[in-house]
Amino acid sequence: MEQTREAGLYTRRFGPKPETGAPAAVLVHGLGLSGRYFVPLARRLAAEDTPVLVPDLPGNARSRGAARRAPDVGQAAAALAHWHRRLSLGPTLLVANSVGCQVAAALAARAPGLVSRMVLVGPALDPDVPAWRQCGALIRDAPREPLSLLGVAVSDYLFTGPLRCAASFRHALRDAAEAFEANLARIRVPTLVVRGAGDTIASRAWTGRVAGLVGDGRTAEIPGAAHAAHYSAPDALAELIGKFTAADPGGSA
Repeated sequence: MEQTREAGLYTRRFGPKPETGAPAAVLVHGLGLSGRYFVPLARRLAAEDTPVLVPDLPGNARSRGAARRAPDVGQAAAALAHWHRRLSLGPTLLVANSVGCQVAAALAARAPGLVSRMVLVGPALDPDVPAWRQCGALIRDAPREPLSLLGVAVSDYLFTGPLRCAASFRHALRDAAEAFEANLARIRVPTLVVRGAGDTIASRAWTGRVAGLVGDGRTAEIPGAAHAAHYSAPDALAELIGKFTAADPGGSA
């Protein structure tokens, strides 16, 4: 793993160095977190000679200094697009988790030329679920995740800061109510929506709805995993991603 700072965002690189205009995979973390919990999946994707980049979004963890306050979803997507262009990446595979799916959707809707396909893992937030129930679902999910993930998450939340996490949650709720579904409806790239079978946050009905909103969506479920399936079941998710990218014309990412 190589660690760099690109366009103000702390970035982890795995696999071969991405060539200008060539495809790569970009992994987008959830609210208040860093890209650390994507490392198991990043390593597996990179083992197939895929360039993999995992940025910390602005205002989060090691990119905390890239924003004076917690950016909203649209601002995070704009910063990610700027980062993408500075790196001269070709259309990429976006793999996102939780609220990171809202950032990925905003990016794909606003800058479609930057994205070749998407994988949304445990997309949040369902606009029909009240905020207090979303928080309750997160609490119920915690015991279903590996203990090591909880350590990573707590450390990242403290690094990002509770006030920024709270502000980011408010921004995410507003985006879910006002823009997320509209952004999904504008997406035409092939999109795989994945949930862990034990996910208490992204229900089967909601993931089906997300897949139905995009122009070319499909769903998959990983047994034995919960909300962070990319961390607890990286081999299973990497296999799903491999089949998904191989099934679509245009090469693998």
